[in-house]
Amino acid sequence: MAVQTGDVLDVTADKPASGGRMLARHDGQVILVAGAIPGERVTVRVTKVGKQVAFADVSGVLEASGDRRVPMTDPECGGCVYAHIAYARQVRLKGEILRDAFVRIGRIPLHEDPAVSAGPEHAYRMRARFNVQDGRAGFYRENTHDTCDPRQTRQLSEDAIDAVEAAVRGLAAEGVTALSVELAENVAGDQRALHVDAAHTATIQPAIARAVEEARLTGATISTTDGGTSAAGDPIVTDTLSTLTNGRVVTGVLRRHPQAFFQANRFLVGSLVGEVMDAVAPGPVLDLYAGVGLFSVAIAASGHGGVTAVEGDAVSARDLERNAAPFEEALHVVRGSVESYLQRRPTAPPQTLIVDPPRTGMSKAAAESIVRSRAPRIVYVSCDPPTMARDARRLLDAGYRLSSLRGFDLFPNTAHIESVGVFDLDL
Repeated sequence: MAVQTGDVLDVTADKPASGGRMLARHDGQVILVAGAIPGERVTVRVTKVGKQVAFADVSGVLEASGDRRVPMTDPECGGCVYAHIAYARQVRLKGEILRDAFVRIGRIPLHEDPAVSAGPEHAYRMRARFNVQDGRAGFYRENTHDTCDPRQTRQLSEDAIDAVEAAVRGLAAEGVTALSVELAENVAGDQRALHVDAAHTATIQPAIARAVEEARLTGATISTTDGGTSAAGDPIVTDTLSTLTNGRVVTGVLRRHPQAFFQANRFLVGSLVGEVMDAVAPGPVLDLYAGVGLFSVAIAASGHGGVTAVEGDAVSARDLERNAAPFEEALHVVRGSVESYLQRRPTAPPQTLIVDPPRTGMSKAAAESIVRSRAPRIVYVSCDPPTMARDARRLLDAGYRLSSLRGFDLFPNTAHIESVGVFDLDL
């Protein structure tokens, strides 16, 4: 009999799946279970049934894993779907997820799970977006528009959340209703900047100034639903390149606005940058989806010349240009989409091509241009194993081989994993 919504089943979790659930089977039907650990026998309630798979939540644990722990948070708040799993086991599971994506989606056999670098579980996060409801800033619960208390997740420092709450109160005291808040901190956590989206109002300038003062921010920007904008203070945070490269680079800084993309984990960002820097071969470097210059500026500052960085987002590109200015002899910045740049760039390929695309992976046009470039080495940085595995298959079909693959647990207690793959062209 086919599984139906509301059914209560006895199943054994088999292995992790992308997205945070565990794969189980009942009478041959695949069940994706939230709240289990591989090897556990659990009772589940089916919440949704699709054409090929059903979804279920754990309602009881019949045979518990030794890695089960009492979660410190609502697992659905801020995506903490692994909060019930001992951290060391979480890290191993993410290696399994990465390997499974490459084998199943990319059809790329891996003989062992890739290594995954881990860091502290708590207060790791230096970027976050808060949604504001009834004057309270919080995270959305999974698949809802209901907010939950971000403190319980312990992803951010108490000081960071205090600052966001103080800013929202300061705005409200001036008659401004915040709708969402984007926070950026530096690695040390002694600089904070915000961007606020707010409802229509005519009093944004005094309000944003008060928010900066009461939250002790370096600065903040604000946009309203009717197109109004304002700023107060210097709405950026700054890290030295020495901090961001674990001491490999001794000069230079990276400045960024809250709306610019940047890696979120203060404890592992240096290891991630080091992994990319180690993969760069002598000769020209092309950094696509360069953001504010985390990789390209660090590479240029290390003494490597002939670096080109391409970024299409307006906020990130402005920060990139400013960060790159001290290294203009070694680093050339291009503002515009990756696709348009690849269509018009010179025919000579870079020796190393770095690509750090959004979660959706490389667009078809970008992937085709990258393959045609015949760059001897491609360093692919990804936040999504399935799309990375898909793109890896494209590269292997075009004559590349996978030389190395490593994961980075930038979001403990969640199902997210960052990874760096190095692909070399077989000549």
